[in-house]
Amino acid sequence: MSTVDYSQELSVVEGRPSLRELDDLISKPLESKPDKKFFIAISFTGLMLLTGITALGASFIYGTGLWGNNNPVGWGFPIVNFVFWVGIGHAGTLISAILFLFRQKWRTGIARFAEGMTIFAVITAAMFPLIHTGRPWLPLYLAPYPNQHSIWPNFISPLLWDVFAVSTYFIVSLIFWYVGLIPDLAVLRDKAGTKVKKTIYSIFSLGWRFSNRHWQHYEMMYLILAGFATPLVLSVHTIVSYDFAVSIMPGWHATIFPPYFVAGAVFSGFAMVQNVLIFIRKIFNYEHIITLKVLENMNKIILLTGSLVGYAYAMEFFIAWYSGVQAEQFTFINRAFGPYAWAYWIMISCNVISPQLFWFKKIRTSIPIMFVLGVLVNVGMWFERFVITVTSLSRDYLPSSWAYYTPTITDFGILIGSFGLFFTLLLIFTKTLPVISIAEVKAVVDGAQPTHKDH
Repeated sequence: MSTVDYSQELSVVEGRPSLRELDDLISKPLESKPDKKFFIAISFTGLMLLTGITALGASFIYGTGLWGNNNPVGWGFPIVNFVFWVGIGHAGTLISAILFLFRQKWRTGIARFAEGMTIFAVITAAMFPLIHTGRPWLPLYLAPYPNQHSIWPNFISPLLWDVFAVSTYFIVSLIFWYVGLIPDLAVLRDKAGTKVKKTIYSIFSLGWRFSNRHWQHYEMMYLILAGFATPLVLSVHTIVSYDFAVSIMPGWHATIFPPYFVAGAVFSGFAMVQNVLIFIRKIFNYEHIITLKVLENMNKIILLTGSLVGYAYAMEFFIAWYSGVQAEQFTFINRAFGPYAWAYWIMISCNVISPQLFWFKKIRTSIPIMFVLGVLVNVGMWFERFVITVTSLSRDYLPSSWAYYTPTITDFGILIGSFGLFFTLLLIFTKTLPVISIAEVKAVVDGAQPTHKDH
């Protein structure tokens, strides 16, 4: 019988740090005071957030007429941004749940941060449907409860399906994130230097004592939540795609939308995680935990999902031609060569052409190049949502109602504010909770697991 030499396997964590060193390294950002760079960063993101708050405040005072939405383009930046941010939130659950179920050890260094990004991206996304209703102070009208006005939600509308899908996704992701934090909070409790910190960590660690019984229950619960979260990765953006696919608008009524939207969500989500992790690993000296091999694996997934998105683009044109429906054929020709051709070709260049560079190992392992390509992917994916939403609405079945959609400065202000909210929450996260799972990283360092060399 042949044997496997496990000693030749590459370690997930480079440098062979001790368990105590891992504790100190990962918890160091929480124990040290914010430096000048942190205050500069949060001032910049806070300014972006203030821009969005100002634009939203003006919208509340003067109404949604400040936006570029018109007739027939009733869906503008709010829905484009909603779909974009929901997509960003997909990578976290994919990394944490699906890769966990497939026992991919390389995910351990990035899972916690990706989970946090999921929470913050969904919070950012949830803002847009609320403000797009025009009366965000009446959100309970979306809830199925009896009331004196006899107003009942329209359960036939896929927009209401979003309420249930996104809220379920957020709740499960939040619980999944918190359960994974419990052992780490216990570590921070034991290391706490002040009574206030120790009390806070003691409350949230739920009496964790690192006993065998605690670990058994924890691992079982984590596995169950990963099983719950896995279908949500597929279902949430599938239901978001139904906002478009169940309509009769040309360019939207397509069965390819659900898998196409899911692939695009993972595509943009991984690109955002990769972009932010490049900064995190450098700022906090996590290069031996978030290794170049981890970033290369993420780039491979970006390449795969980018190829799937490119295939979906090609199939859309083929289906439009094969259907023989004149309106469908016109819609796709109009996308490529009509008044929004500039947006379409930005989308193609960023989403289809640029990720193909990841076929080359030198590019997959070059930090500056992979960062630029990750930025281009997110630019392209935002334009994809813009192209899908605006081109179909601006050129519908009735030529007399055709109009050109032009976003206003208020639209751009809210978009900038959404990035400000997202990155401000991320910065606060890095100074309040461990961005890397201490327990999971300890489980994959050399010597943590039996090698079983004889089997």
